Amino acid sequence: MYAALLSLLLAAPDGGVAPQPLVEVASRIPDAVVDLRYATADNFMGKAVYPPDARCLLLEKSAKQLEVAAAELRRQGFRLRLFDCYRPHHVQFELWKVLPKPGYVAEPTKGSNHNRGGAVDLSLVQLDGGVVEMPSPYDFFGKAAHHAFDGGTPEARRNRQTLKAAMTTAGFTINPMEWWHYDLPDARRFPLRDEPFVSGP
Repeated sequence: MYAALLSLLLAAPDGGVAPQPLVEVASRIPDAVVDLRYATADNFMGKAVYPPDARCLLLEKSAKQLEVAAAELRRQGFRLRLFDCYRPHHVQFELWKVLPKPGYVAEPTKGSNHNRGGAVDLSLVQLDGGVVEMPSPYDFFGKAAHHAFDGGTPEARRNRQTLKAAMTTAGFTINPMEWWHYDLPDARRFPLRDEPFVSGP
């Protein structure tokens, strides 16, 4: 039953485009810190739901826009820290079972833009790899994760704004409830996909 449902959901959306190759972000942004939390137990699930050799994969369009943001942030003394990129669609069902809360986890029959290669979760590190303070940890499900949150330290709020400015200038849109999550504006045009992390060049 699940296989039949998945096959139906993975069809290209009406008015959408056919699946396009996923590219590995590390090959485009070599100084990015790849910290895929769902390949470890350091996430809200408390267990790994990706294989240990999972890679940060995105649509070509997403990767190109991310390169623009990375270049701007590099000029300001930062590198990207990548928490989540493409997410196979079957994993969305696992996340939803634990946290069925729209805004934080997308309902799996609709799918997440992560399942399309059109979303990225990320933060910043200093050029030397040093920690950059943000208003909340990654995958924190509370007001401190919201872009409108005005608590925390001034430095954390400045860092959040620095990331936001670079990402939105590069063409991404925000999730108001998660300072780390950015989408392609037209991500819904691309189909949901469930291929393994070995995809890409």
